[in-house]
Amino acid sequence: MMLNLNKTSAETTHDIDDIAAINSTLMAMSPIDVIDYAATELFPDRLCIVSSFGAESVILLHLISQVHPNTPVIFLNTGKLFGETMRYRDRLQDTLGLMDVRSVGPSPQDLQEQDPKGNLWGRDLDQCCHIRKVLPQARATAPFDAIITGRKRFQTAQRTDMEVLELHGDGKYRLNPLANWDLEQLRNYIETHDLPRHPLVKDGYLSIGCMPCTSRATSDADYRSGRWAGTDKDECGIHINVNGDGI
Repeated sequence: MMLNLNKTSAETTHDIDDIAAINSTLMAMSPIDVIDYAATELFPDRLCIVSSFGAESVILLHLISQVHPNTPVIFLNTGKLFGETMRYRDRLQDTLGLMDVRSVGPSPQDLQEQDPKGNLWGRDLDQCCHIRKVLPQARATAPFDAIITGRKRFQTAQRTDMEVLELHGDGKYRLNPLANWDLEQLRNYIETHDLPRHPLVKDGYLSIGCMPCTSRATSDADYRSGRWAGTDKDECGIHINVNGDGI
């Protein structure tokens, strides 16, 4: 029995056996074929991508531009990003021919009530991510049933066992076309296709997020050790609670 993915996310029947069967098919596909299959067969007109326009974002955006350049690209403008990231977004939109880039930000009311001085990140990292990333993403992705992400298994301990297709606690699916790629494959893809790199990569930033919470990585650092350095935090919250677990 196949998973009925032709219903809205609120109506979809969650059956892990069906998702496992679909993952078996997706695992045998290249990332570009995963995207094409998801856009045409699984989630037609109900698929978007959330992109940080960070260090490796150009790979997934390039893949999408080759097969479905009109895919909505949700860009979370937290108000705390590097200026280089904003300019990189504009450059990639033009270079890759992305047709539907949507910049979304935190609610002015949330900022006024919880972060009027803009320093919440220094007091409560999780809540800062919640109002600047989690809530804006939830609003922006409400019309969609599935979200393409650039997550890879090697990035964090929490991502080690993730599948290409996952069910999130919010009732939406996460599609991870690059789940099985390693850092060498990512770098080779960028070099092979001569893709523009984020300006901060040459300055030693391996994983790039908000300015106050991103630092240069040391030579022996883990891939995401420059994010929330000095804390045990390695996820902002927009990609946790998969496989039907609670929000």
